[in-house]
Amino acid sequence: MQLVKSGRIVEDRYVRIADDAPIPDGVAVIVSDARFLANAGALLQRVEPVGVLWPNNRPIEALAPYLGRLALVALAFPGFRDGRAYSQARILRERYGFGGELRATGQVLRDQFLFLLRAGFDSFEVSKEGDAAAFVGSTRRFDVFYQPTGDGRATAFRRRLGRPPQAVPAGTRAHAL
Repeated sequence: MQLVKSGRIVEDRYVRIADDAPIPDGVAVIVSDARFLANAGALLQRVEPVGVLWPNNRPIEALAPYLGRLALVALAFPGFRDGRAYSQARILRERYGFGGELRATGQVLRDQFLFLLRAGFDSFEVSKEGDAAAFVGSTRRFDVFYQPTGDGRATAFRRRLGRPPQAVPAGTRAHAL
């Protein structure tokens, strides 16, 4: 599986750890939601970065108390027709002000890349090699958008007014103009 981040294909520095496997020292890890919630205190004491793989059928609010100490949240797309992770991404970025890495995993399709980026995702696990290259190109295709979203870019309206996007304080809801 290839990882696309910051508009290029990169090496994944995180290791996914099975629920029954020991957590190695010295590496960044991604654990399941169940393992994270059962051991959040100990996991967040680690020196190395910790990420959690969060399913789209679990309320994102359960992660809120830990977001300031999590380095990565990987949101799952179990099927291309299931877009609940889009909503979770926007909630993480806009309501909770999550500034860590937000990764899309699962059924991440080439025609959804730009929408994923706009929802606030900044890294993408891609299963097809051709899709990874297509994503890199799609990130540069458009640079002006009408809709406000979780990626922090100014809308066309704000650009015309010469105003930067407004940061949404953690714990508040974003309001569109």
